[in-house]
Amino acid sequence: MKSSFIDIHCHLEMLPHTAEVIERAKKASVNTILTQGVNPETNRAALVLADKYPEVKACLGIYPIDALKMSDKEIDTEIAFIIKNKKRIIAIGEVGMDFKEDEKEHERQKKIFTKMIELSLELNIPVIVHSRKAELECIELLESLKVKKVIMHCFCGKWNLIQRIQKNGWFLTVPTSVTKAEQFQRVASEITFAQLFCETDAPFLHPEKKWPNEPALVVESYKKIAELRGMSLNQIAEAVMENYVMFFGKNKA
Repeated sequence: MKSSFIDIHCHLEMLPHTAEVIERAKKASVNTILTQGVNPETNRAALVLADKYPEVKACLGIYPIDALKMSDKEIDTEIAFIIKNKKRIIAIGEVGMDFKEDEKEHERQKKIFTKMIELSLELNIPVIVHSRKAELECIELLESLKVKKVIMHCFCGKWNLIQRIQKNGWFLTVPTSVTKAEQFQRVASEITFAQLFCETDAPFLHPEKKWPNEPALVVESYKKIAELRGMSLNQIAEAVMENYVMFFGKNKA
């Protein structure tokens, strides 16, 4: 039986020639692609893509940097839009905190992220978390709200925080940059296999540091995990698919 691969996190609307991108993904046996909204415009684009292509699943959210450009009223309006379209989405994402930004905005980021977490809990769907330079703060907030369905996207925190994520039963992703990045190679080698997904973050994080990345290349993450663990590519694909079905439900595959 031919392997089937999953790209758990990308930004399809940023890629030109979408039909060609999807066709290349299908040829590479990438049959499930989760595209992430980051603001009102891309949330709507994600829904259009998911309606058009059966391989694409929509995740809607407000990226922390985009959220800072929005008023509280605009954020609440977008949350209402997400609730209205809850039957068309698979997760809340990409959301979180990014402390690369102005320190004066950290508290507002926390309030907005709290709203997005509460939205995921209300809809009973996973939350896909961005945590750049706010790794500990994101973990503490998720723990305080007792969130269970969490994917820590492209997590770059210290190893003790990675172990804390594992203890919480949350998922970590292995991005295509694992081909070069030692930290992700360690995650791919050592983290409990039942808590791993693979992602491209396309158009970012190309395995050869080129531009743009695309969902077809998520297979490179699977290949690297297979190499590091001494397993076959098919074994890795089957295990990740089991994770996906367990996490999202069989009807979402």
